[in-house]
Amino acid sequence: MDIGSITSAWVAGWTVSRGTPPAVVEPWGYRIDVGLPQHVFRHVLPAPDAVSVGKLCTEITEPHAWLKVMAGPEEAAEWITPGWTVPDDPGFMMTKTLDRDARPPAPEGYARTTETRNGVIRVRIVAPDGTLAARGQMAPTGATAVADQIETHPDHRRRGLGATVMRTLEAAAAQAGAVTGVLAATTDGLALYDSVGWRHEGPLTGIVRDA
Repeated sequence: MDIGSITSAWVAGWTVSRGTPPAVVEPWGYRIDVGLPQHVFRHVLPAPDAVSVGKLCTEITEPHAWLKVMAGPEEAAEWITPGWTVPDDPGFMMTKTLDRDARPPAPEGYARTTETRNGVIRVRIVAPDGTLAARGQMAPTGATAVADQIETHPDHRRRGLGATVMRTLEAAAAQAGAVTGVLAATTDGLALYDSVGWRHEGPLTGIVRDA
């Protein structure tokens, strides 16, 4: 998949995962109305440049509006206008060919549940004391599926729970008909995704309109 196809798949799956309205196709990419106080909407640009980013930065005045651009943070910082900020944590687009047999057993002492609701596969791992130890979700949209909101509680890290969540989601999405997984990783998540076979495809940078 090229970066345009990867971006299109990510946008489609992300909107299903987050329960937002479908993305609106724009000349420069996609607009998603998120509707949260700290994330009003986002514009996603698969092929950003100084002209397209600068134009949006000039036109958009709403606080907490976001641009998501397929470019590195240093490059994006050169394109923005006053009133916009590039956050410190860079992002990374990643993909993986999904394996329907990837689902491992639940870690000893933990209980795992898998359910599909509103088109989203959700995996939860619960600790022996009944508290939530790890979770994640994946939204299949045809041949692709987007992994999202992968979290492991700090008290339960380095026990393989994140890998179990990822592989369980992968198997479930493949069984639902998806062939390729797509996700947007943070720096903290890179080691986990690398360990379960995801491939880095390119940078992803968030740009936010100041309050």
